[in-house]
Amino acid sequence: MTELIIVGVITFVVIAGAAVLGPRLGIASPLVLVAVGIAASFVPVFEQVHIDPELILQGVLPLLLYSSAVSMPTMNFRREFGAISGLSVLLVIASSLVLGVFFMLVIPDLGFAWGVALGAIISPTDAVATSIIKQTPVSKRVVSMLDGESLFNDASALVVLRTAIVAVAASFSFWAAAGTFVYAVAVAAAIGGLVGWLNLAARRRVTNPAVNTVLSFTVPFIASVPAELLEASGLVAAVVAGIVTGIRAPRELSPQNRLSDSQNWRTVELVLEGVVFLTMGLQIQGIVADLQRDHAGVLPAVLVAIGALAITILVRAAYVAPLLRGLGRRHRRSAAMQPRLEGLQEKLATPEGEQEILERGGQRGRRGRGRTTGRDLDRFRRRVTQSLGDIEYFRRQPLGWREGVIVVWAGMRGAVTVAAAQTLPIETPQRPLLVFVAFAVAVLSLLVQGGTIGPLVQRIAPKADPAERRAEMEAEHTGLMQILRDSAEQFEQPTRSADQPRDEAFLAERRYRLDVIAAQRAALLDARDNGTFDADVLADELANLDAAQIALEMRAKNAE
Repeated sequence: MTELIIVGVITFVVIAGAAVLGPRLGIASPLVLVAVGIAASFVPVFEQVHIDPELILQGVLPLLLYSSAVSMPTMNFRREFGAISGLSVLLVIASSLVLGVFFMLVIPDLGFAWGVALGAIISPTDAVATSIIKQTPVSKRVVSMLDGESLFNDASALVVLRTAIVAVAASFSFWAAAGTFVYAVAVAAAIGGLVGWLNLAARRRVTNPAVNTVLSFTVPFIASVPAELLEASGLVAAVVAGIVTGIRAPRELSPQNRLSDSQNWRTVELVLEGVVFLTMGLQIQGIVADLQRDHAGVLPAVLVAIGALAITILVRAAYVAPLLRGLGRRHRRSAAMQPRLEGLQEKLATPEGEQEILERGGQRGRRGRGRTTGRDLDRFRRRVTQSLGDIEYFRRQPLGWREGVIVVWAGMRGAVTVAAAQTLPIETPQRPLLVFVAFAVAVLSLLVQGGTIGPLVQRIAPKADPAERRAEMEAEHTGLMQILRDSAEQFEQPTRSADQPRDEAFLAERRYRLDVIAAQRAALLDARDNGTFDADVLADELANLDAAQIALEMRAKNAE
């Protein structure tokens, strides 16, 4: 027990040290942790470390994906959903098939199905590994695309892996495989959405922030375990639960609860990510020993891994290039509609314009299309506002060849690839070789791509005009301040009379300020949902409101 405690303490110290020293040395902390793990694997006590892969896939990954989904800007996720779905599904399938052919050709007697299984293991980018890109000054659109891709592509890869393994023992059916995939995603999304809603419905009644945070730690598993029992994707369920929570939490949970959640989840992320990369390095000895027992050479396996990594990058580049061209064409079509949308927005801002639109709806209703109601008008106004916000967002964050290069090069593999490889059945042909190839691809990806992504971004990123950026930020803040002032003007500030007791005046002032904060928060969240402001600027303003509310409530508690 003493040894276990010592190992735990050393682990925490190493994780904290890597997080602090890595950036100062210009090295991403995951790379430091992998290197430390590999070095520690040569220490006798760690020679035969075996990590249950299911612990990573079903115990750690749901937590990390849920946490990432909660914190992801939902409006940016919506805007990039087309690109995200393609990267996380179509690209994974294409990479798996191409790699399947490659492995079938270079590994004797493997067969196409097992080659696709290994390809599915290697294809997805790692949600933890892509955290490296967030430490660079990269476009927010690139971050959103990579974040969204890494949230869902693990689930796609695991479904392809299961399908390939089944295809070994039975005849393969494309439609059966497609049906399995649709079922896995649809059922998981339904479970995740329900769990996310129930999570908020229950936790908003819990006033103790510590208890609330403890309950939040159960949410990823409440979503993922039932989904897995129904043979759906537990990871998709955890992600969807996180997205629902992230969207609704500012409206449902108190600032104290959300602040507690944020702080504690950041700690959990740091520890779990660190443990994942450390254990990835620690397993090198056991993986190499298994490979040598199987009489397969290490050098040929490394060459296969280098070839596989090169293919994943080339296939990714071949997919990303037309994807960005398509996104550019879509933006140009949307931009052409901007004058018309602005005209509709101006019309909706006046009672006369609203009446005209309602009358047009009434004429359509008489032709059998249904009468336009006030609710329809509100939805139409929101769509117009969102569309204009999207056009402005795409104008500020264009995707060119530089962003394309970063999207391709930032697609790193990590510990999930190693864990998924170890779930291959014992009867898998040349299993130790396949596990080693997956491990080597992950390590090479982290070292080559992760070690060079920072300098690459610095070299090719376009030079931003500080004056232009400053003007944009000032415009954002001016608009936000106007929303805050308009929200505050709905309430009449209380005035204290000469004979009014001090406690009563304090309570009236406190009640007024809390009402103002609630109205301002609602207005900012509406602006978030409409996509009219930068997500980071909005998040900062919402955090300021939360801090103001917490301070007011603490003052009231101290005054009691």
